[in-house]
Amino acid sequence: MPDFAKIRARAAKRKGGDAVLTSLLGPAPDNAAIADITDDRILSTMAERVFAAGFVWRVIEQKWPGFEGAFLHFEPKRLLFQPDDFWHDLTADQRIVRNPQKIKSVRDNAAFVERVSKEHGGFGKFLAEWPDDDQVGLMAYLGKHGSRLGGNTGQYFLRWLQWDAFVISADMVAALRDAGLDIAESPTSKRDLDRIQAQINKWAQETGLPRRHISRILAMSIGENHSPQSLREYMGDD
Repeated sequence: MPDFAKIRARAAKRKGGDAVLTSLLGPAPDNAAIADITDDRILSTMAERVFAAGFVWRVIEQKWPGFEGAFLHFEPKRLLFQPDDFWHDLTADQRIVRNPQKIKSVRDNAAFVERVSKEHGGFGKFLAEWPDDDQVGLMAYLGKHGSRLGGNTGQYFLRWLQWDAFVISADMVAALRDAGLDIAESPTSKRDLDRIQAQINKWAQETGLPRRHISRILAMSIGENHSPQSLREYMGDD
């Protein structure tokens, strides 16, 4: 595998210099700070990423105040006390995207958040205490015990909470394969995910960079060369 400095230099050249590249990496994540995030904000972020999956993110963001009202500000205990009629009525509520399966996922994930919170003294505390060098293990846990939190949805959920998460995008995978990592074009097997985790851990140790930044640098080093402004808009940093 090449020195990560070479990959970073290629990304910087594509974006107009290292200063521009650095500005596109976002703030350094702070896993410990997630312990203070309340369960309702955890569930809100979880639901936002579920509804955004396969949809235009900006539309979901614009409608989110309506989602907050419709879902009782995502307070898990309060949602779990609601009768079946409450959930049925949401399928006709114009404040939200009326997808029955995703609406059901909020109910299921309210139970998931409540259960984990009781076990760990808060869902945020559970996330903060999970080892940052085992994102793949956390992704598997979210996918198994949560609703619709597998794949990229779980990864974006972690990133939106400012957990130090990499996102296995097509460009990131292309950069890893270009660097010589033996993984599939669409890596979903445990073998491939473990290889990705190990390589990113190695680079994180060597460079001192957060895994989130390594992930973004990889993605910006290859593929279509999106402008810095378009990337800021996409990432919500504009």
